[in-house]
Amino acid sequence: MGFCFFNNAAIAARHAQKAHGAERVAIVDWDVHHGNGSQDIFWSDGSVMYCSTHQMPLYPGTGAVSERGDRDTIVNAPLRPGDGGDVFREAFETAILPRLESFGPDLIVISAGFDAHWRDPLANLNLTEADFAWGTQKLMALADARCSGRIVSLLEGGYDLEGLSKSVAAHVSALMGA
Repeated sequence: MGFCFFNNAAIAARHAQKAHGAERVAIVDWDVHHGNGSQDIFWSDGSVMYCSTHQMPLYPGTGAVSERGDRDTIVNAPLRPGDGGDVFREAFETAILPRLESFGPDLIVISAGFDAHWRDPLANLNLTEADFAWGTQKLMALADARCSGRIVSLLEGGYDLEGLSKSVAAHVSALMGA
């Protein structure tokens, strides 16, 4: 619907399944916009879990908690305009991480959009680079416990260059264990 020509996360998930034998792949998306394309692609697919935090209401207007997919593998944790790290972390702890744990993925793919940063001009969430580092560490811990540490990160969005660069640096530092 205008932001992506190719769905990198969906391509990564299918490649992991076909080329590397991953049976169950989880996609975790913290971009400020709901990933309606990812949700639609995997709506009826029990082998891929799609989890999203995103601002709601906001374009594209999808991502309600009630949108769960045909196989209950869609997890939406919408955030309200003005929400910050405390609400993001609570959504992760109560909605996303328990469902991921139950799903038991062989691989976690992070749709790492950083336009939920407080400096970003496209929306109204107030996350900081520390929030993204925290989310990365939580997903890495789950990957270590459930899928032999297999985790992939894909850069998705971010439109304020300072917020983007600091958030990416925090995310990559967490991935490196620094």
